[in-house]
Order: sequence, then C-alpha cells, then structure tokens
Amino acid sequence: MDVYKITLNFPESEKFGLSSQLRRASVSVPSNIAEGCSRKSNKEFGRFSEIAIGSMYEMESQLLISMDLNFIKNDELELLLSKLSSLIKMTSKFKSTLR
Repeated sequence: MDVYKITLNFPESEKFGLSSQLRRASVSVPSNIAEGCSRKSNKEFGRFSEIAIGSMYEMESQLLISMDLNFIKNDELELLLSKLSSLIKMTSKFKSTLR
C-alpha cells in the first residue's frame, strides 16, 4: 500500500516507467507467496518465497533510484527501506523453516 501511495506523487511521465515497475514489484511479493502456498511441497513454496524476496530487493533499488531522481524525499525513503528490510527478514526466516 505504501508503494501505491508514494507513486501517486511521481511525475505523470513516470506512469509507465518507474512508478509502474515499483507497483508491479510490490504486487509480486504477496502474489508469489500466495502462489507458493498453493504448491504441494515446501521446496516449491520456498522457491516462490525466494522470488518474493527478489521482488523486494528490486523494490529497494527502484526506491533508491526514485530518491536520486527526487521523486521521494530522504525521510520517505528511510521509512520505506526500514519496512522493506523487516519484510525481507521475516520472509527469509519463514523461508528457512520450509526446508
């Protein structure tokens, strides 16, 4: 939800660029976890969890680029990266229990 809120303030010229990339990556995280949950083995679930983690790292790089382009402020970036870091840790820990 944070990504959708923050990208509302991106320039209109980024509607199909960085804004779209960030939104797709943010939706990819819960989507991959949900898809993994439907799989029959923990190994497959772990694979989809790994894809979700990859999407979170993709979001991290896109947020840093957004800051460099002055689309978001430093304090907004710090808050988003803090939340993202927590999500990465939780998902990684959860993934490690699937072995």
